[in-house]
Amino acid sequence: MFPWIAIAIVIAALAAAAVAGGDVHAKVVLLGSCLLVVGASAWLLWVTRDRDGYTDRRALVGAMLIALGANGSIYYWGAASPASGLLIYGIYFFALGANRGITLALYAECAVLHGALSIAIMSGAVADRGLVSMTALTTRDQLMLTAMVQFLYLVAYLTGRATRRTTLEAVSRLERAVRSVAQREALLLEARQELDRALKIGGPGRYSEQVIGSFRLGNLIGRGGMGEVYEAVSVHDGTGAAVKLLHPSTLADPRQVSRFVRETEVAAKLDCAHVVGVLEVGTTAGEVPFLAMERLRGADLAHQLRRRRTMAADDTVDMIRQLAIGLEAARAAGIVHRDLKPHNVFLADRAVGGQIWKILDFGVSKLASGQGTLTRGQVVGTPAYMAPEQARGEDVDHRADVYALAAIAYRVLTGHPAFTGKDVPSTLYDVVYKMPTQPSLLTALPADVDRVLALGLAKSASDRFATAPELAEALALAFGEGLPPTMRRRADDVIERWAWGARR
Repeated sequence: MFPWIAIAIVIAALAAAAVAGGDVHAKVVLLGSCLLVVGASAWLLWVTRDRDGYTDRRALVGAMLIALGANGSIYYWGAASPASGLLIYGIYFFALGANRGITLALYAECAVLHGALSIAIMSGAVADRGLVSMTALTTRDQLMLTAMVQFLYLVAYLTGRATRRTTLEAVSRLERAVRSVAQREALLLEARQELDRALKIGGPGRYSEQVIGSFRLGNLIGRGGMGEVYEAVSVHDGTGAAVKLLHPSTLADPRQVSRFVRETEVAAKLDCAHVVGVLEVGTTAGEVPFLAMERLRGADLAHQLRRRRTMAADDTVDMIRQLAIGLEAARAAGIVHRDLKPHNVFLADRAVGGQIWKILDFGVSKLASGQGTLTRGQVVGTPAYMAPEQARGEDVDHRADVYALAAIAYRVLTGHPAFTGKDVPSTLYDVVYKMPTQPSLLTALPADVDRVLALGLAKSASDRFATAPELAEALALAFGEGLPPTMRRRADDVIERWAWGARR
């Protein structure tokens, strides 16, 4: 906008000079100065036409040439004329800029040029050819006028910088308020979802007191979209277990039955301390598929985050490392979880050795070989933790789980979900086309943690960490000795292409 204003002022100045008359030699200087301002303004318009062509150095060249031309025109109008006041606007405008060095250089140029011209005229070194002449004034009055113009230049510069600071502080306060509201809404949504779950569990269920396989079922302790989970004990040795059965309302849907059977097959394949253990699979006398798993005591991550918004760095690194081991076991078995989220991450108590993190629920998992997924062509998973390619309904590999693990790390470190759209479509849109807020703006974090999460949450699967353990190790380095230079450059390249908070 400023270059166009400068060109408009040039046109007005030439029109006024044509009417005003004045010294011929001074008019030549005015014409040359106006041509310089027009050329420099055209240069600024060219370098600012797109973000790729802009640099601070290029902008500085154009701005300083405009300032030089403007000061040259003062020679025609007079060092004590109101024309000097036009530079106040230019100084103020550029003082609003982000680069303090550039704004200071422009102010200094205007102040020095005007001061030098005034002193040269007062000393007689330069003939005073201005329309408003200083020679008729006393030396004291000349000095006072020059000092007043210099004072106004300084006020314009300081006012511009102060206005910039005030504006940035106001924007920052507004951004913090918006983030706070979004966080409260996200936490409220999580609480509502958990309340809905809690209202549906805790008492006897359809299969309570029945013997299913080797287990007698007790109270209902969980319910999902496909099945119900019962507390159970072994009829042989009293060992505790959790038995999951397909919900009766879904038995008529062959696809849902197939998905449940697939979960039992997938879960039975995994033998890892950080994946919930499978004790038995089979069908009831009524041909209802069931899955008996180890009974876990403790709480899922979602429950813990309701009690405390964030986790300490050491606890987060430890959790991510343990979950990464479980995901690596799944990858080695050719399995993609596809629905990793706080509800499916469980901190289980152990009789010996403290607590351990475990991954639950492979209900929407995908096999990397064989028959593939039973949800092909559909968007499956939880939107806030879903990889972009998954949100687009495309085929996914284990790097979708790496993305979800990074989204969990983002959530527990910042206290904010990466994406909190008002509904599922808007959340999916943000997952595909927007980067979340920079983590270190939400809470105090090392810059390397930003880089690790940028790689983990990269929109392109090829930009992410190759495996979950790589993500876990990088996060540990980010909180410790720091990332290696190659990884920093790789992350910075991703951030340059997909800036935090940017939308495409």
